[in-house]
Amino acid sequence: MAALLVFVVFLGCIVLTVPISVSMIVGSLAPILTMGKGGSVVQLLNNTFSGANSTPILAVPLFILGGVIMAEGGISRRLFNFFAYFVGRFRGGLPCAAIITCLFYGAISGSGPATTAAVGSMCIPFLVDLGYDKQWVAGLVSVAGGLGVIIPPSIPFVLYALATGISTGDLFLGGILPGILIGVFLMAYAVFYCARKGEDRARIEQKMKDLSANGFGKLFGDSILALLCPIVVLGGIYSGLFTPTEAAVVSVFYALIVSVFVYRSVKIKQIWGLLQNSVKTYAGLAFVLAFATAFGRVLSLTKATKAVETFVLANFHSGYAVLSVLVILFLILGMIMDTGPAIIILAPVFLPVVQQMGVNPIHFGVILVCCLSIGLATPPFGLDLFVAGNLAEEPPMAVAKKALPFMIAFLIALVLITYVPAISTLLVTKQY
Repeated sequence: MAALLVFVVFLGCIVLTVPISVSMIVGSLAPILTMGKGGSVVQLLNNTFSGANSTPILAVPLFILGGVIMAEGGISRRLFNFFAYFVGRFRGGLPCAAIITCLFYGAISGSGPATTAAVGSMCIPFLVDLGYDKQWVAGLVSVAGGLGVIIPPSIPFVLYALATGISTGDLFLGGILPGILIGVFLMAYAVFYCARKGEDRARIEQKMKDLSANGFGKLFGDSILALLCPIVVLGGIYSGLFTPTEAAVVSVFYALIVSVFVYRSVKIKQIWGLLQNSVKTYAGLAFVLAFATAFGRVLSLTKATKAVETFVLANFHSGYAVLSVLVILFLILGMIMDTGPAIIILAPVFLPVVQQMGVNPIHFGVILVCCLSIGLATPPFGLDLFVAGNLAEEPPMAVAKKALPFMIAFLIALVLITYVPAISTLLVTKQY
């Protein structure tokens, strides 16, 4: 009964549009104050402070700061020019270059909205100037921006690791192949669309001549430091030079050195403003992370997670059946909940269940993050959708219609990721 009360109060608050962090605290207090179960108020406060007092949690604001600095430094433009040089002359090549840029920029920012904003601010006007439909381009960027939370280093994977205790490094490895697979499916649709609708080849060829005018050597020299960022960060993690949290620190200093002293696209006087923007981005999530620890502890004391596990095991008899139901649930929740809070709440509840069914926790984490990343581009609350719509100066719902085929391509890739666990676990050597 106490477990049911926690969920009812929490979901009731969500329906009433109460902030996630407040909803978790109200849900946690409900069984304590009404039934004397779930611990005490003092324990709740202690668990809240312990949730915020964590070294691994520092990786989240630091990756956010690194992404903000890189975005201001014009890194996305250099990446796009580099990839466009190789694929721009092919049918649908420039839209594919935008998708590859999102894929690669995700390895810098770790955030879907940051990837959408950084790549979209440059790619949308560029592609529209070449004759591509503005709403279609915005839809492409809004969906491809979701790759920013799948390709490592990924902030949602850091949150999943914090919520479950699974290795952050292994989760980063698990996201590489799924992210690439989704990117391939998005590019396949982009090529199909361009072949069917046609392109202004004359304008595209002129742009490619302008891009190639200075030669590959100059282009490579201008892009190499941007290309090296994820290699430095991930290479340091997997070589054992530093932990994921330390890697976040390295990403910030790398971004500062490249943007301020090499490219000189960020002035020293701008750094304070970038710090403020990062704090504003992280502040709401910080409250969620702190309260999530207390909420999870109450769920444990009221045996809520055990109740969920018992129900699932009694009604489903295979891991694939459970995953099928959970994928649908996660896709729906992704439409109405932000990625961070959803992971913090859902992962501890459902991970024990799927592990009982033999599902690898890395595989489950990848599925959860992929499902929620689609939600970033779906109405009514898809943040990437609104970011891309604002950049294109188009209504979000109009952009959503053009984004629908890209979302279908994403979903096809998700089906493969869900039912072929090796896609998520092939690069992970540790056994779970």
